[in-house]
Amino acid sequence: MLTKKEKVCFFSLFALAIISGIFLNLNFYFKNTKIAPATGGTYQEGLIGQPRFINPLYLSTQDVDRDLVEALFSGLMKYTDQGELKKDLIRDYQIKEGGKIFEIQLKDNVFWHDGKPLTADDVIFTVNLIQDPQYQSPLRVKWLGIGVEKISENRIRFRLPKKYSGFLETLTLKIVPKHIFEDIAPKSLPWTLISEEYLIGSGPFKFKNLSQDKVGYIKKLTLERNKNYYGKKPYLKEISFLFYQQKKELLTAAKNKEIQGFSLSNPGDLESIEKGDFHLNLLALPRYFAIFFNLKEKGILSKKQIREALALATNKDEILEKVFSNKGEKLSSPILPSFFGFKAPSEIYHFDPGRAQEILKKEGFEINPQTGQREKIVIKKKALPFKRNLVLGSQGEDVRELQKCLSRDPELYPEGIISGYFGSKTKKAVIRFQEKYAQDILIPIGLTKGTGDVKTMTREKLNQICVETPKEIVPLEFTLTTVDKFPLSQIAEILKNNWQNIGAKVEVKKVSLSEFQTDVLVKRNFEVLLFGETLGAIPDPFPFWHSSQKEHPGLNLSSYQSKKADRLLEAARQTFDKKEIKDNLEKFQDVLNEDLPAIFLVRTNYLYFLSPKIKGFSVKKITEPAKRFNTIENWYIKTKRVWITPSPQPK
Repeated sequence: MLTKKEKVCFFSLFALAIISGIFLNLNFYFKNTKIAPATGGTYQEGLIGQPRFINPLYLSTQDVDRDLVEALFSGLMKYTDQGELKKDLIRDYQIKEGGKIFEIQLKDNVFWHDGKPLTADDVIFTVNLIQDPQYQSPLRVKWLGIGVEKISENRIRFRLPKKYSGFLETLTLKIVPKHIFEDIAPKSLPWTLISEEYLIGSGPFKFKNLSQDKVGYIKKLTLERNKNYYGKKPYLKEISFLFYQQKKELLTAAKNKEIQGFSLSNPGDLESIEKGDFHLNLLALPRYFAIFFNLKEKGILSKKQIREALALATNKDEILEKVFSNKGEKLSSPILPSFFGFKAPSEIYHFDPGRAQEILKKEGFEINPQTGQREKIVIKKKALPFKRNLVLGSQGEDVRELQKCLSRDPELYPEGIISGYFGSKTKKAVIRFQEKYAQDILIPIGLTKGTGDVKTMTREKLNQICVETPKEIVPLEFTLTTVDKFPLSQIAEILKNNWQNIGAKVEVKKVSLSEFQTDVLVKRNFEVLLFGETLGAIPDPFPFWHSSQKEHPGLNLSSYQSKKADRLLEAARQTFDKKEIKDNLEKFQDVLNEDLPAIFLVRTNYLYFLSPKIKGFSVKKITEPAKRFNTIENWYIKTKRVWITPSPQPK
């Protein structure tokens, strides 16, 4: 029997022992386990716009379409979170004949969302569709001249017309199922979001459903986890895309926590995002904005010195700060040295408006005090009317010009008759003219009195006195063309002010994207163009600067041509040695900067916001916005604890 005091003491010690045991067990559990991702949860992302072309063959300029294609479909190659290439549908590949043949082997047990196997036939079918002009795929230009043939059910051979080290990036092409599209005629091919049967891919997520309002506006589209995905199975159970018509609606949804992710194109909107609600990811893009000079034009901008002055007058810091809130970096090269790890160019045009004005002054462009703008007076070669001997009885237009000239001085030709006939009165006038300028006309040939005949010495003096020196006033003015959308419109206004500060007159012409594509781009209809260009994971500036790309559909917007630059671009394309690629491109950038066909402005970051609840996002570099989903299978919301596996001890 225990006393009351002993019972209290006993039960206290017993409780303490229980608590200690629980604590020791919990301590052991937490020390030997770790938090790990768990399957489940729905991620909701907000997008501005409407899905239109959810089809890898017809990737539009809309990020909305590309986002959905990225989650639904797979490519032969894909990108890592660092923007580098890795195998996706491919198990292995071989490069033969120095880079003219690529043979690939597909992974085993890859299935479409409807359960059908993905084979070499699907890959060949996709490439053939793109190459067929009837289907009008914008990707066709990348596949022109490339042969594709089936080796076996899972092996394919690509034959290139020339060596091309960047072909592996071309293989990021998303594959479409042959059994879905093979019986559809080109004119009937579904370009738009029509029904679920056309959204069969092999990606980590598959189509589940969509909701529309009464007028057909798509409000929400949901994808679900593909349990049969050949790669790492996604943790997220579902992804829902919510569509908004205006940015204001998107930001309101973010504020109300209706979405867990979204992106912004304008850094000026950052202030509207509540701190702590979202984490801002600055994703590096190999995209740059530049000013392209049309070298086909023979105006003032055809002179490198004028282009150099404009480069020195361009304030890139102002552009980066005012337009992009310093979310990016200044540029002086089209090969993006800091992004790809290249050496900076040897020639960099730092902001120096004083030096710019010195160059313009040296080129003859002075400030007109009345207009405040620079202009240059160009002395043109005289058109000499007196080219033949004129004597009594001559007639013609040159005689009329002679009479006009002599009549300016009443003492020489008081009659002032302008008839085109060389008569006695005209002869007397010529004698007076010769004797007035005897020092230049008569004395050199030993005469003291005029002869009245217009010959060599007299013609020279007449051409000197009678013909006015033609002058042309050339203003420093030109038109800057760009697309009427952010950030191009905003950059254009800063450039206009920068260049006006050194005395240039600049008209900014803003066009729609459709007008840009059909008029400006195709016809090269511009003097100066502000636009952006994007490289891939493998830097290949060939399409933008090789002389073979001067005409549409080539993208050499400046119509730049240089044999030296061409050789370097070709060499960089045809080698698989990374050091050789680097050396060739670094030399190319110096050649290009020396010729100055363009002014490179800034490279910007992609602004992507994610809720702190979304874990596993590790992307740092992307080749386009949709590639933020490159590793979406690693994203997770739910977690669990798992036992830590001891590392094997070295023997």
